[in-house]
Amino acid sequence: MTAQHTTIDPARIEALEKRLQAVEAVIAIQNLKARYAACCDDHYNADEIAALFTADALWESPSLGRFEGREAIRTFFRGASQIFSFAIHYSLNGQIDVHGDQAKAQWYLFMPCTLAKDNQAMWRASIDHEEYGCLDGTWKISRKTSEPLFNSPFADGWAKTRFG
Repeated sequence: MTAQHTTIDPARIEALEKRLQAVEAVIAIQNLKARYAACCDDHYNADEIAALFTADALWESPSLGRFEGREAIRTFFRGASQIFSFAIHYSLNGQIDVHGDQAKAQWYLFMPCTLAKDNQAMWRASIDHEEYGCLDGTWKISRKTSEPLFNSPFADGWAKTRFG
C-alpha cells in the first residue's frame, strides 16, 4: 500500500481559520455577557463590571443615565445597589455579528428586580445594543445602550402599567 498525499488548499485553510476565530469570538462574547449579568446580580460589583469594559466605553440607559469611560461606569455601579436592592439579569436571544476584532450584538434583557427606594418589586425589559472590541485576545464591551420595552410594578404587570 502506498500513502496517498493530498495538497491542502491554503485558501481553504485560511477560510476555516477565520470561521473558527468568529465562532471563538461569539463564545467569548456570550461568556462576557454572562459575566456582566453575574456581576450585576452580585450586588453590582462595580470593580468587576468596570473590568469588562474598554477604557473609553460608553454605557447608557434612558432611565439611568449616560456614563462615558470605564471610571464613570465604575462610579455609577458603585451606587447601583442604592437603586436596585435585588435584580436578576436574563440576557436572551443574543444576535452577535463578528468582524475581525470588532463585534456588535443585540440582546433582550428581562430583569425582575426590587427598587431600593420603596422596596417595590418591578418587571423591567429592554433591548441591549452592544459593541465590543478584542484587545490583546480579550473581548471587552465598548458600547452598551439600552432601549426600554417596559418598566412595570410587579403587582400591576406590563399590561396595566407599561412604564411605572
